[in-house]
Amino acid sequence: MVSLLDFESAELEAIRKRAHRDGIGGEQLDGALEARLTEIYRNLTPWQKVQVARHRERPYALDYLQWAFSDFVELRGDRRYSDDRAIVGGPATLNGRSVMVIGQQKGRDTRENIQRNFGMAHPEGYRKAERLMRQAERFGMPVITMVDTPGANAGLTDEERGQAEAIASCIATMLSLHVPTVTVVIGEGGSGGALAIAAADRILMLEHSVFTVASPEAAAAILWRDSAKAPEAAENMRITAQDLRSFGLVDEIIPEPEGGAHRDYPAVAKAVGDAANRALDVLLELSVERLLEQRYRKYRDISFFLE
Repeated sequence: MVSLLDFESAELEAIRKRAHRDGIGGEQLDGALEARLTEIYRNLTPWQKVQVARHRERPYALDYLQWAFSDFVELRGDRRYSDDRAIVGGPATLNGRSVMVIGQQKGRDTRENIQRNFGMAHPEGYRKAERLMRQAERFGMPVITMVDTPGANAGLTDEERGQAEAIASCIATMLSLHVPTVTVVIGEGGSGGALAIAAADRILMLEHSVFTVASPEAAAAILWRDSAKAPEAAENMRITAQDLRSFGLVDEIIPEPEGGAHRDYPAVAKAVGDAANRALDVLLELSVERLLEQRYRKYRDISFFLE
């Protein structure tokens, strides 16, 4: 049984009450609930999309590695300090093609969230990601990254260990790789913590994912000194996949199953795998020189928008 978000629960409960009053049940009620759920998800507000992107039952990186990839071997450690379990990665196979997959991983329960630090990587996580990117380049393997984090961890010890440098170095490495790179935003793309593994040749976003410079709550606290204005901030920040695609910052939006990715793991995993494979089909046709030139132009040509 999938957990309902507050906005879903309120709408569906209203239908149940009307059905009970009118003596409607069984398949007719199920049909009405399904139709309303479809309508809700076709008209989500930006704040509702944020909630869907954060849904605790939404598939995470390891779920995609199970359903869309095969032969995954997890590699651990940054060879400098420790292993950061907020980032997982290693070689895998996608449609018969060897790739290096790097993803941000949240936990399902309190115990796992503590182990994974709620998907917020430490410096050693980004250094692990950078190590795997370099290894992929050495063996001529394309890199696929999966973004899903509230942001990089911002504790004192992280700053002491060089969090900012680790993120910057990871971005610089990704921009300079001599192999194709594809990023898929599978949930919540938060701040520089997400950008560290998202400077790719192709950026794909799931239909109900978000990518933002700061969380709507943080933006609301900064702008209005009131985090309760997060829905208003989400509306104005233009953080949805649809907004970012309209700006030309995202290359493709991957449709999700009706009711969100958390309602059908196999279907959304197939969609993600197929989209990543299509992107690689195009990128692998390019010479290294052409690949680097296109990547350079992609990021140099991003426009600044003026009011």
